[in-house]
Amino acid sequence: MSIIDNEATLHVAHRDNHTHRDVNGGWLRPAVFGAMDGLVSNLALMTGVAGGSVSQQTIVITGLAGLAAGAFSMAAGEYTSVASQRELVQAELAVERRELRKHPKDEEKELAALYEARGVEPKLAREVARQLSHDPEQALEIHAREELGVDPGELPSPLVAAASSFGAFALGALLPVLPYLLGASALWPAVVLALAGLFGCGAVVARVTARSWWFSGLRQLALGGAAAGVTYALGTLFGAALG
Repeated sequence: MSIIDNEATLHVAHRDNHTHRDVNGGWLRPAVFGAMDGLVSNLALMTGVAGGSVSQQTIVITGLAGLAAGAFSMAAGEYTSVASQRELVQAELAVERRELRKHPKDEEKELAALYEARGVEPKLAREVARQLSHDPEQALEIHAREELGVDPGELPSPLVAAASSFGAFALGALLPVLPYLLGASALWPAVVLALAGLFGCGAVVARVTARSWWFSGLRQLALGGAAAGVTYALGTLFGAALG
């Protein structure tokens, strides 16, 4: 085999193996980030209450209440946000569909101009736009991608987003409460378990970033630990002032 053949083989192998990580992180936002929210907020809430020298029962009730309230709040917020975004996109798609029906030639010229702006030779751009505009639904999909940056067939589901956020937040918020539910009588097991969870979440995030897993894990652990420390100090201060 010649050198040229070897280089061609290597080029094909490189092209076939050339993949990218998911830069959108579609599953990370509602899952890992939701769990982080639950961990940090409930850990901070429980340590703040514990700093006021309250009973173990009060800390557990606070943790469970924080879990429920936070999970429902996250789900409601995520549902509203995604539903509003979906409705906005659908409204814009309706405008585009109407324009394609009323002014098909103008929209075809607009599509050709988009391709020309990206460096396609004018004659070829007009021909591509003409062929793609034969099917109205295909034309709508292309215009939506080029002008709105969305795929009409892959709009996010508000229910899925809400359920994901609810479950992830609840799972994260459960970690600080779990040691108490298993019989612990001190705060430190809850803090240790929650910080370990934060480190794990940070390490998972590193799968779609350029950072190393230990850096991301330590960064999240430090942020969560700082939040817990500050709220514990405030709880101690308020407990002394009100006691």
